[in-house]
Amino acid sequence: MSYYLEMPKFNQSFAFRTLLNDGMTIVYPHFHKEVEIIYALRGCVNIGVKENILALKEGESYIFPSGEPHYFLASPDSERYVFQFDLKIFDKWPVDNGQQRLVELFESCEPHSRIWPANLQKDFNQLLILLYEASQKSNPGNFFQVVGYLNLLISKIYLELPQKKSLKPTLRPAEMKYKETLDLLNTIFDYIENHYDQPLTLEQIASKVGFSPHYFSKFFKKNTGQTFMQFLTEYRIKQAKFILSTEKLPMTEVAERAGFLCVKTFHHVFKSEVGISPLKYQKSIQREIAKKD
Repeated sequence: MSYYLEMPKFNQSFAFRTLLNDGMTIVYPHFHKEVEIIYALRGCVNIGVKENILALKEGESYIFPSGEPHYFLASPDSERYVFQFDLKIFDKWPVDNGQQRLVELFESCEPHSRIWPANLQKDFNQLLILLYEASQKSNPGNFFQVVGYLNLLISKIYLELPQKKSLKPTLRPAEMKYKETLDLLNTIFDYIENHYDQPLTLEQIASKVGFSPHYFSKFFKKNTGQTFMQFLTEYRIKQAKFILSTEKLPMTEVAERAGFLCVKTFHHVFKSEVGISPLKYQKSIQREIAKKD
């Protein structure tokens, strides 16, 4: 069975999102760097975990660590909450050297709530419901409520979740391949995130992972569905949208901070990708904000 890389689309710069999917929302085999938690809200949710099929019963949860291959089969008369978040959002918090790294924590904890103590399962699911409800609101300060519940969730996993019986399972060759691919892509994405506002060439980023430009192009397109330049342009446009939505700056400065060499190129690319000019986009956002005030 082959898997594809999924890149969840998050709002602005906070890499967290929640979804409510019904049982007929089929998701094909995939993997991603984000942690994913599933909560069976109603009915029985059929999940493919690596090469196995798991029936997640109503009221049960399941945790997928970063890079874990999975998929969803048709599950009539069911609904599920889906929580996805990048562990990098917790990097800003100071952690004692003796504490387990979050990536390792999620890989070592028992993923299926069916095996947890009853009280833990109840508390954990209640937190998931509160987190979902908070994420659906747009009240002032609601962001901090979401962050609060998310931190409580991490704390619960740290302090109370049982560990897997085998802490060092042997990975199959296919699983090793997905892990290695994800590590390489994370290196690429991190470099783009830190250098998108500077001139970036395919040759330059290929050298960062030890690939020839030709091999890098094939690798990137195969695993993301986009060419490197398409991905970089889309990333820069997202940054420009965020700047236009949150700050009032001259267009030359917006272009520069988003990684475009000149404002003329920025204007042309933005209009081509978004359908309207940067200025019109900014005005439309301001009108939406004014309506809510």
